[in-house]
Amino acid sequence: QVQLVESGGGLVQTGGSLRLSCAASGSIFSINAMGWYRQAPGKQRELVALITSGGSTTYADSVKGRFTISRDNAKNMVYLQMNSLKPEDTAVYYCNADIRIFKDRQNMYRYWGQGTQVTVSS
Repeated sequence: QVQLVESGGGLVQTGGSLRLSCAASGSIFSINAMGWYRQAPGKQRELVALITSGGSTTYADSVKGRFTISRDNAKNMVYLQMNSLKPEDTAVYYCNADIRIFKDRQNMYRYWGQGTQVTVSS
């Protein structure tokens, strides 16, 4: 019923930039918070950035000042602008969203994308 699809990952050199996009589609009544997580090999998935429906943002300390999360509510999209990339940013990046669907408006469910690989070479 709901799909999240990420795009924009790839290979970049240290100091470079990438912009990730995530599109939510399906039987969406409303979207609350949207976020980006990442998981490096052998590590747990961790929060990178979060943005509420009102535009308030939260960032992991490791990306503050380098990454910017934004969203387009009309298009049901969330973005992650990543600047000054470091090798330690290498991971699979996942977007998620807390969504109410038309058939079940009273409940909110968390949906995840399939992930997009970001590799930063030194």
